[in-house]
Amino acid sequence: MNNIGRNIFMGAVLAVLLAPLVVLGGVSLNEPKQLLFPPEGFSLKWYVELITLPDWLNAVKNSLIIAITSAFLSVSIAFPLAYFLWRYRVFYARILFGLGLAPFMLPPVITALGFLIFWVDVGQLLNLQLYGSIIATIVSHAIFFVTLPLVTISLGLESIEAQVIEAASTMGGDDRTIFRTVVLPLVRPYLISGYAFAFVLSLNEYIVAYMVAGFTVETLPIKIFNSLRYGYTPVMASVAVVFVLVAILVFGLIARFGDLPKLMGAWSNKET
Repeated sequence: MNNIGRNIFMGAVLAVLLAPLVVLGGVSLNEPKQLLFPPEGFSLKWYVELITLPDWLNAVKNSLIIAITSAFLSVSIAFPLAYFLWRYRVFYARILFGLGLAPFMLPPVITALGFLIFWVDVGQLLNLQLYGSIIATIVSHAIFFVTLPLVTISLGLESIEAQVIEAASTMGGDDRTIFRTVVLPLVRPYLISGYAFAFVLSLNEYIVAYMVAGFTVETLPIKIFNSLRYGYTPVMASVAVVFVLVAILVFGLIARFGDLPKLMGAWSNKET
């Protein structure tokens, strides 16, 4: 009975989690331009509009540029910081690590407001139009999501046993050689997973992008919000489905070619 009850409970939880996705998928396939479920007819024209209409296509392009670039910058910031804290064990390591976690720990609205004030003030100081630019959005997302690669890369570095580094040093390797031939190959999966986390969340992020870019740089989440003011279109549902598919694809690849539980911090006692 316990197993049966557990299976029923987990099935109910799964059904609740999947229900919104099923509704979104059905709505995105509607033939008429209405919010209907079950769908009336079957059409992929709303997905076609997503990649053909100039306004939606521009939002897709902006979102991809921001997500790809900001995720790379996040990893570029997190990796040196995590490596420095792991390699040298300085007394102020916890303070630096806490600063790396701070952007993601604060309420998003507070962080977004801070970015807005920062870019407006710096733009006025330098006599540049930084607020509302795609560069400001990319940098803001990179800082906002630096926590994710910082945590995953730190997990990867902590999983490297001290004996491995000692053996490489005993065999004559200097710091640069050990980093290139030992540390980097072992931590590479964590770099990739950190990038994936930052990429997916940047693709879906709304508050920071809205506060920093306003309506100047329209990302897909901002485009959805703007479109809601003028009436519903099933293209919004198709965008949501695409977001879900991208997340499933990215994390599915990580799970397929890597050890997803380990990348998220679940270490096995059997590791040597």
